[in-house]
Formats: sequence, C-alpha cells, structure tokens
Amino acid sequence: MFRHSTASVARRLFSQSSSRFSAYVSAPRKTLADISNLYESKCPISVITAWDSILGKIAENGNFDITLVGDSLAMVALGYEDTNEIDLQEMLYHTRAVVRGNQTSLIVADVPFGTFEQSPSQALDTAIRLVKEGRVQAVKIEGGESVAPTIEKIVLAGIPVMGHVGLTPQKHNAFGGYKLQGNDVETAKQLLKDCKALEAAGVFSIVLECIPNKLAELATNSINIPTIGIGAGPQVSGQVLVMADLLGMNDKKPAKFVKKYMDFFGDAIKAVTKYREEVKSGEFPNANEHGYKMKSDVLKEVRQYIEEQ
Repeated sequence: MFRHSTASVARRLFSQSSSRFSAYVSAPRKTLADISNLYESKCPISVITAWDSILGKIAENGNFDITLVGDSLAMVALGYEDTNEIDLQEMLYHTRAVVRGNQTSLIVADVPFGTFEQSPSQALDTAIRLVKEGRVQAVKIEGGESVAPTIEKIVLAGIPVMGHVGLTPQKHNAFGGYKLQGNDVETAKQLLKDCKALEAAGVFSIVLECIPNKLAELATNSINIPTIGIGAGPQVSGQVLVMADLLGMNDKKPAKFVKKYMDFFGDAIKAVTKYREEVKSGEFPNANEHGYKMKSDVLKEVRQYIEEQ
C-alpha cells in the first residue's frame, strides 16, 4: 500500500510540474512533466553531466533535457581516485555553479557516498540540502531494492528522485572494479527486481549503467518510467554520458560505451603550447591587435611627469 502511494506521489509530481498549470508567466526550465511527455511520445531523453557554470552553459546551449551534476566530477574535475571521496559540501558548491550557468535543463544532483546510507532520515536531510542550497530540481541515488525505503521517504517529502542500477560506481569496491553487471541469470533477475522496486518507490527515471543491451531492453519494457542508459545499448528511453568523456577532456582511455566527439585534451595542449611559444618569441601580444593606445597629449604629460621625478 505504501509503495503504491509513493508511486502516486511521483505521478502527481510529473503532472503538477507542467508549465500549463504554473503560476509563473514563463517556465523555461524543463520539468518532470516535460520528461514524462518525452517518454510517452517515445522521444529519446538527452542527459549530460556538468560540474561548473561554463559546462552548465554548454549543456544549456546544447539543449539537453537533463543536466546531471554527477559525483563523477570527483574524478574528472577534482582529481580524486574514485567518486566516493567527494563530500556533500563539494557537491553543493558544484551544483550551485551548474545551476547558475544553466537556466533550461532539469538539473539533477547525485547524492554522494556516505550521506544517505545510515538511514532514510539522513538521506532526506541530504536531499533537502541539495534542493535548498544546491538549487537542483531532483536528486539521484544509487542502488536497488535495498535503497527503496530511503527513496520512498524522499519522494513523499516532495523531492523527485532518479534511480541508478547496474554498475553503481559508489559500490565499485564491492564489485571488484568497474565491470559489466547483470551478465548472469541471478544478477540479471536481481536487476529487474531492483527496477520494479525503484518504480514502486516513486523514482521518475532509472539510470541503467554498464549492462548487456538485451537486459536493458527487458528492464525498460518491464517498467513504466524512463530508463537512461550509459553503456546499456540503444533500447532505452534516453542516454547519458559524462561531459569530460565525450569531449575527450583527459588523456585516459575511455570506457567502451563512450563515444568521443572531440579531442579537447589534445587540442588544448596544442593551443597552450602555441601560446607559450608565441610569448617566448615575442609574437604575442601584437601591439596593434591586442593592445590599447594612449592619447598623445596624455602620453606627453605622463612622460614629462616621469622626467620631473
């Protein structure tokens, strides 16, 4: 009974978020209702990560439906060894930056490791801070059946939650690394159970990470909410990639499921090397192209002042 009521709350959040019923004159930021409409119309949902204002603005100009402030920023932006090292204060700092740069996407923030596992009350406190202080519209929590009660509590408090199953990076130590999940009968069955449990708990969507294509398709067809794939094949409701991976912002080999759309790291090295060379040679800055001129009478008086000292 409780699970069904939670799912009902999630459906109301979808419908009441529509700009048609808003008291505001305009509501440019995408809402849960917009995401639901994309899902119902079978239009793929586009999701990308960001961790600062500039990347938030890039996501906005790219017209992404959802911008995720993922805890992956721990590794790609802050240089930590894994996502478990980032704390809530750091997440709040980065979510605020992304929100300042992005006025159109639905902004979702990861609930960081160590801030939700102890109790549903702890998780709710964290989610409230991400919404109030981080200014996001929804949160994402990793895990399946075991975190369903936690998610129920957050959803009933009026905070939308995105689920995340399959390869859950916060638990990579338990998995023995970042490996394909759901590739045997028992783990595949458990993933399907996890999806059902999360749907009943009231999540508005579920990230499926690093699982076989066919399992992702089965999971997608078994529930009535969007699935967002990352390494889960094409038969899902939408896709998400880490901005740093698709832009090629580091020199590490990306995961198999990543498509690099540019070599930002390589191009950036070429650009800054060229800048250094031009500084050394005196080619940059060019006096006329990059400098500012001084009025001759002002220059004359300043020179006279110097001579008189």
